[in-house]
Amino acid sequence: MSSILSRLLQIFSTDIAMDLGTANTLLYTRKRGIIINEPSVVALDARDNSIMAIGARAREFIGRTPAGIKAVRPLKDGVIADFDVTRAMISTFAQRTITGLKIARPGMVICIPSGITQVEKRAVIDAARLAGARDVRLIEEPMAAAMGANLPIEEPVGNMVVDIGGGTSEVAIISMCGVSTSKSLRVAGDAMNMAVQRYMREEFRLEIGENTSENVKILLGSAVPMNNAPTLQVSGKDTVQGFPRSVTVNEGHIREAISEQLGAILNTVLSALDKAPPELAADVSRNGILLAGGGSLLKGLDQFLSRETRLNVYVDSDPLTTVLRGTARAMLDPARWHSTFIN
Repeated sequence: MSSILSRLLQIFSTDIAMDLGTANTLLYTRKRGIIINEPSVVALDARDNSIMAIGARAREFIGRTPAGIKAVRPLKDGVIADFDVTRAMISTFAQRTITGLKIARPGMVICIPSGITQVEKRAVIDAARLAGARDVRLIEEPMAAAMGANLPIEEPVGNMVVDIGGGTSEVAIISMCGVSTSKSLRVAGDAMNMAVQRYMREEFRLEIGENTSENVKILLGSAVPMNNAPTLQVSGKDTVQGFPRSVTVNEGHIREAISEQLGAILNTVLSALDKAPPELAADVSRNGILLAGGGSLLKGLDQFLSRETRLNVYVDSDPLTTVLRGTARAMLDPARWHSTFIN
């Protein structure tokens, strides 16, 4: 009877695969594919903490809100920093995915960083259940990235994945649907944005906002010197006089600004390779390293890592959705991928 009930729930519910990221949240359903890809930002009324906007609309508020409104990122370094706001965000996004009759609550498969604690895992599960999930299964981000890139993870062969998101950089060597070696570093895209802000403040006496620093990183950021690199006029506030001011910035400035973060990611990759069993290390030497996540779009990052590791490094065809695609595969065929779930 219980198995029949379970099958009926799967038929009448809309199961959801979710990439709950520090920077962006993506959702996938069987019938509609990827239907949510929005910033993990919530705008709140400061008087009673009621929600005013979520996602792309809320991101426009960052750095531009009056005293009565605050724009917050409820996830920090890949984990929940504000439980209630995260629950509301998950609930809102989930409701947008469900169309037609809501006969049964959805099941959710959610990917999480590999380095979070049991308490943090429980917070993700509780937030999803309070948001209306029937059941919640978790999968680690590097495993989901490997599945999304269609790496042969079921075979006894080592595959290395470096997933650089907004809050964390995940490095793992995977074989036979298991993680042999993994490293989780809470340095990624957001840390680079902060580094750009700090550099502009120290070198140019210019205070810039969070959105501006991210745009500068996207337009000028690089891990190696680039030919015919453009320059950019960056506007902000003079830290001494307080007046609006603009300065000209080039890609060399931004590469210098994020050099510490690039070094930290490289050291994490080297550490994972050092701890890998010899046979798996040999496999990685032959197969190369997969880059995924928004951070892998940094210009020249693959060249930088390839030069330092002396290995082939390549970027997934659509790195922004690699993790979600793998999470969706696990959601669509849980029997096949049951060993990849960590709860």
